[in-house]
Amino acid sequence: MDSVNSCNVELKKGLKSRHLSMIAIGGSIGTGIFLAMGDTIHKAGAGGALVAYALIGIMVYFLISSLGEMATFMPVSGSFGTYATEFIDPAVGFALGWNYWFNWAITIAAELVASSLIMKFWFPNVPGIIWSVLLLSIIVTLNLLSTKAYGESEFWFASIKVITVIVFLIIGFLNIFGIMGGHAVGFSNFTSNGGPFIGGFKSIFIVFLLAGFSFQGTELVGIAAGESENPEKSIPKAVNSVFWRILLFYIGTIVVIGALIPLSEVGVKESAFTLVFEKAGVAAAASIMNAVILSSVLSAGNSGMYASSRMLYSMAKEGMAPKLFAKVNSNGVPINSVIATTIIASACFLTGIYAEDSVYVWLVAASGLAGFIAWMGIALCHYRFRKACKAQNFDLNKLPYKSKFFPFGPIIALILCTIVILGQGLSYISESGIDWMGICSSYIGIPLFLILWLGYKFKNKTKLVDLKKVNLTKYSIKK
Repeated sequence: MDSVNSCNVELKKGLKSRHLSMIAIGGSIGTGIFLAMGDTIHKAGAGGALVAYALIGIMVYFLISSLGEMATFMPVSGSFGTYATEFIDPAVGFALGWNYWFNWAITIAAELVASSLIMKFWFPNVPGIIWSVLLLSIIVTLNLLSTKAYGESEFWFASIKVITVIVFLIIGFLNIFGIMGGHAVGFSNFTSNGGPFIGGFKSIFIVFLLAGFSFQGTELVGIAAGESENPEKSIPKAVNSVFWRILLFYIGTIVVIGALIPLSEVGVKESAFTLVFEKAGVAAAASIMNAVILSSVLSAGNSGMYASSRMLYSMAKEGMAPKLFAKVNSNGVPINSVIATTIIASACFLTGIYAEDSVYVWLVAASGLAGFIAWMGIALCHYRFRKACKAQNFDLNKLPYKSKFFPFGPIIALILCTIVILGQGLSYISESGIDWMGICSSYIGIPLFLILWLGYKFKNKTKLVDLKKVNLTKYSIKK
């Protein structure tokens, strides 16, 4: 029998510790820091942005810590989708899995659209669709080669982002203290033009809502656990470093931008990174940042293809998706899942070209809350997992990695995620009135999730899992 048609071939454990560490950091550094950071400071001031990102950073650390505990003990590619099936309700696992797959399929399409816009900077006369097709070809090729090819490519994509941020921070602080540029800029810009807090609590809250999108993708480390060579060591290492990376990169970036760029200039015309590099005399700063942003887009699309194909594969293995998506080729790649995701992402991308103001807008809006819903699922899964351990008198010392903040971590994360989701429509309410279409687009992801959850629940008559009967060692690493 051909290896592609065999369901007996499993995913291959080709991800090393360095791959997982960079997958974790790649998920927390993206266009949010390179493009949106200036706008967030413009909205709430440097002080407001610091508060908002610090809160989101703490929440993300709680979530990744919770996910890390489960992923080291039960390293499966279905991650929180599988955990929800085992510890909450199969219907919740079904809804989370399909919701997450759809989210990343749409994300790939969005990155294809973004790539065409980025390439216009260098090649304004070349049709954007050519670059989008080229980008998709690269993403599909990397994901079809092997898990190791994905891990290696993501390692280098993430490395580009990390190096850029580190260089930015070094140049920034050298300018702040006068080591570069001839005179110390100091922190006077923090308090100028009404800073460091602009617009009061409402502005901070809006930035808090936006900041959450910057960190979507950090949960990829849980999905990658299923193909990690040594999850018991590599996942805790990746999880423990997430908090410090967030602290260094995001907080440091806000401080540098807030100090070097007046509030009246930041986030108005171009990337704050470009402005800082230009002020430091870096030649071709705009081209350099455009290249970095392009690598970030490639990284997001690459990770999106990996995450969505693995989630679809896992659902097929669990009987929640057609069995054909569980087929794996000789390289250990769920080829049918990759192909299906490519087709859907391409279809969504085409709506971005031919129905940009209608279908595409609603597709992107529908996926907007998917990441936050997944985060809520992670927090709830961890809470139920620990309750199952308690119900069965399971020795927690047997866990390879323990979250330090249970039960407060997942509870706080669950509350903050709920606030983020419920607050999405706030930006569409102003003194001039309410944009009902905008509000509807903000919350459309909620009814879609409910339809998936309740539809599966009623059809299959699923019930809340009895924690005393959970098989805690079903997916654990066999010694």
